[in-house]
Amino acid sequence: MKLILIGFGVVGQGFAEILRDKAVELKRKHGFAAAIIGVVTASKGALYRSDGLDIPALLEAAHGGCFSHYPDQPGLRRGWSADEMIAAGEADALVEVSPTNLETAQPALDICKLALDAGMHLVLANKGPVALDHANLRAQARAKGVQMRYEATVMAGTPTMHLAEDALAGCEILSARGILNGTTNYILTQMESGMSYEGALKQAQELGYAETDPTGDVEGWDAAGKVLILANALFGASLTMADLDVSGITHISAADIAEARAAGCRYKLIASATAEGGMVKAARLPLADPLASVGGSTNAITMKTDLLGDITLIGAGAGKLETGGAILADLLAIQRAAGPS
Repeated sequence: MKLILIGFGVVGQGFAEILRDKAVELKRKHGFAAAIIGVVTASKGALYRSDGLDIPALLEAAHGGCFSHYPDQPGLRRGWSADEMIAAGEADALVEVSPTNLETAQPALDICKLALDAGMHLVLANKGPVALDHANLRAQARAKGVQMRYEATVMAGTPTMHLAEDALAGCEILSARGILNGTTNYILTQMESGMSYEGALKQAQELGYAETDPTGDVEGWDAAGKVLILANALFGASLTMADLDVSGITHISAADIAEARAAGCRYKLIASATAEGGMVKAARLPLADPLASVGGSTNAITMKTDLLGDITLIGAGAGKLETGGAILADLLAIQRAAGPS
């Protein structure tokens, strides 16, 4: 399977490391072999080679900060745009791992549409296109007879979309609610242990859970993007950010945490989606709620179904190998759906 990667930051490099380290196992167990033939980045440059780029050399160049360090090879092209790589017509799938833009989803959205129009499968870790234009992308993929998969967009490698769309295919999912942001969950967990909000945030930043500007996490917007994906993908809704009720955890004080504890409750930032709408709000959960026991940077989601009742899935919501593993799982699903060659 020949791949073009848009973006080559933490997640893209994690995915490349998996391909490097598991190539023999993937071939033996799944008959799967992948070649990264193109990589486009905003900061490191762009590389394209139809016979495949050398992954160890690609990773070494990325660690050096620039693809100019990648060695010359026969057939290597430097500086091609995503449009030029797609137009070459040699790739089977586009893997979108560039930074998320939840305002317009650009430039990723246009690149995704171009790839689908060219008959390429689409795998996304970038939440923007799926959150803001799921219905149109899905319709375009179906019209072209290709797949669009986006497991990595909700809980990294924890198989949320697989659970909902495949494992629970015979059920009607009535609602989904969960802890979909590891940064805020870590902060609330530390606050319950006696740390101040400011101290917990600083620690989360030092550990790499929170960005230097944590607004997207602590004010609920990252979780809101995931609510849009769940609502629009699972329930066929057509929601936008303007339709969601979104707030974060910046107003939660040590006194609030103590009051909740005294009442046998625990604060969590809860993201919820139904066919009617969605919200992101800090909520006091009774300790008997399975989401209340999920601490640290871990994510979790509870899906209410008509046949099985509540199903709760708990796992990692971030991490380069975890997210890279979701990309790999999507590519393997695409291969299985294609059947024997």
